[in-house]
Amino acid sequence: MSYTVAALLGVVAAVLVDLVVLRTRLVLRAVFWATYPIIVGFQLLSNGILTGRDIVRYDPAAIVGLRIAYAPVEDLLFGFAMVLFTLSVWMWLGRRGVQRTPVAGEGDWLLARLRRRRASQSAAAPGDEH
Repeated sequence: MSYTVAALLGVVAAVLVDLVVLRTRLVLRAVFWATYPIIVGFQLLSNGILTGRDIVRYDPAAIVGLRIAYAPVEDLLFGFAMVLFTLSVWMWLGRRGVQRTPVAGEGDWLLARLRRRRASQSAAAPGDEH
């Protein structure tokens, strides 16, 4: 599978997760598209440094060949897919109340659950020390 095909599949998968699976619908919101250029700017900066200085090289047969600021267009597609997927999951978790209002030192729900579990196990077996 070429890098181009993988990048396109990543974009399709991220959009499907956003619209169909998690139903966060970020790609339909103006705020997403208004702020996405900030991410693209930093992506082009870092990717341009890496590819422009030949730190990262691509097989010409695996990419289309179109580059923006030294970065293959496929890298921009992968970046889009990663950002969209991450933000979609973040919003989906937020809607379910997962750490909606974090407080310093409070920890997240998983850590609190593990602490409760340890406390209940310790209370159930007072003579058994781990």
